[in-house]
Amino acid sequence: MEEMQRWKGRKKMKDSEKPILVTRSSLPPFEEFMEAVRPLWDSVWLTNFGANHEKLKDELIKYMKVPYVSLFVNGHSALELCIQALELTGEVITTPYTFVSTTHAIIRNGLTPVFCDIHPGDYTMDADQIEDLITERTSAILPVHVYGNVCNIEKIEAVARKHHLKVLYDAAHTFGETYKGKGIGSFGDASMFSFHATKVFNTIEGGAVTTSDRELYEKLHRLKDFGIRDEETIDGVGANGKMNEFQAIMGLCNLKHLEEEIEKRRLVVERYRENLSGVEGLKLNAVQKDVRSNYAYFPVVFEDAFGEDRNQVFERLKRHNIFSRKYFYPLTSSLACFEGRFRPQDTPRALDTANRVLTLPISASLSLELVDHICEVILEGHR
Repeated sequence: MEEMQRWKGRKKMKDSEKPILVTRSSLPPFEEFMEAVRPLWDSVWLTNFGANHEKLKDELIKYMKVPYVSLFVNGHSALELCIQALELTGEVITTPYTFVSTTHAIIRNGLTPVFCDIHPGDYTMDADQIEDLITERTSAILPVHVYGNVCNIEKIEAVARKHHLKVLYDAAHTFGETYKGKGIGSFGDASMFSFHATKVFNTIEGGAVTTSDRELYEKLHRLKDFGIRDEETIDGVGANGKMNEFQAIMGLCNLKHLEEEIEKRRLVVERYRENLSGVEGLKLNAVQKDVRSNYAYFPVVFEDAFGEDRNQVFERLKRHNIFSRKYFYPLTSSLACFEGRFRPQDTPRALDTANRVLTLPISASLSLELVDHICEVILEGHR
């Protein structure tokens, strides 16, 4: 077979002595970070909207091509407080094919998630199914840009306008991306981003909400600071979601190197595609038109024709010191904490994909030789 011919004559690589992890955090040069941190010992201003926090916010507004950026201690706080700030009620249409943070943020705001199935091509919410899920209790749509794949923005926002619904995007996977030349955070009422250590851009832990709504931005500012309006007025029930100065400095340093990091990730993705495209039973992530990708993830779906199933490949990779991830498995609608509450079978595409998908190791520091080795191990299971 053609895919096997690619490997004929190649010398089989030895397993890596160090584990090959599904991701690896990007870090700036150590000296650069320490030099940026040094002034904190003079100012002793470590949190509460310090100079680095404000500088990072301004830099991200420019980089992300958005009017307002509100920084948070982590992405989950950003999402949970944004839902609160939008004053949503009743039901929120979302996807079960996501990290649990999305679903938890809805439920912790006293709302009911209504799960929409996914599109088979890009794993995002199937926008053609949304209207059938709208009831008199629906207040918003919360789509997720999955693996860096952008949702059907035009259809989602047309449905939202028709039914007077809010749109809040979970954009945790899409930092730095653009759609038709516009920053991905410029759509909907707001978008949430994660700057967790595992993401393309990180502030160690961290997150942000982008919006074009000045009033929403100011409300988020208060909510992440305990609801404080001024020294003597607290007129909202808020939380502590502020990003500190060490996080902001890491963000400023990493932002300088981000384009270089994305280019390295692109080369990794291209090598995976070169090795795995055309293999019977392997479904690779689609390339989306009009999207400038950040190459955040490389998901592979193992269909019956491949031979081994996803779990068998997962275990064999581990035996070779390679650690992929069943991402997203299980669906959030089938988690133990929600037992009996939802019906995973109502989203059959999402359920089937969750049982077949692996995200393969990807980072800016992953060598192309190791990509070849990972592919070699995967293809050992091809019938």
